[in-house]
Amino acid sequence: MSRDEMTLVFRCPRELVGVLPPPIPAVQGLPDWFKAMPQKSFNMITQQESQTVKRCPPFIDAMTYGFLIPLPCDLKVAHGEFSWDFDLPVNSVNNFWRSPISFHDASQVVGTPYHGDDRLLIKFNNFWTIEAPAGYSLLFTHPVNRPELPFVTLTGLVDSDLYTHNRVHFPAHWRDVNFNGVLPKGTPVAQCIPVKRDLWTMNIDVLSDEDAIRVRDLSRTISRETGIYRRRFRAGKR
Repeated sequence: MSRDEMTLVFRCPRELVGVLPPPIPAVQGLPDWFKAMPQKSFNMITQQESQTVKRCPPFIDAMTYGFLIPLPCDLKVAHGEFSWDFDLPVNSVNNFWRSPISFHDASQVVGTPYHGDDRLLIKFNNFWTIEAPAGYSLLFTHPVNRPELPFVTLTGLVDSDLYTHNRVHFPAHWRDVNFNGVLPKGTPVAQCIPVKRDLWTMNIDVLSDEDAIRVRDLSRTISRETGIYRRRFRAGKR
């Protein structure tokens, strides 16, 4: 499959172009705390400098893979009340659905850990249709490694190569009941990650003597040198 085919197509009504902040590649949406954090920090256990997750390729690759769906406007929260100023123009899809969020009744998650008297479920409304290449689904999940956000987006897998003419919305648990302030326009509310559909099986096996030697040798090399995974095993993703 060529690179031209590996494209997600995000569409919105033409009247909303320039009004909605568009989805962005996740690599462009790294939070300020990540940019500001040091690459090394003193380890009290080993009594020496250790690398932080800023130098961990798997941590970074998870955060920067796929695309982020942004909040379309400022969302104000005051003592549990949500408000917004979001004046959408009349558009070709519908003229009555104008809010950045709606609410889920708690009955929809009865029997799950998301259900409880102190748990507020909201839904981030999405104004974009998304078309994936044939054979690909989209994993929609909470922005990866973003625990500072006052909500947790629920995870879902959508066959977005087939389901292309409607929008996918993002249920979320508003976890921070003490949050008062503004969730700014552009805040990522979901990360979408393309997943190729295949029939996977599992095989349980044991390490051969040769494999065990390779594991020991690589473990020792990693303990002596930094950047081994990055130089020898990290695949290009962009």
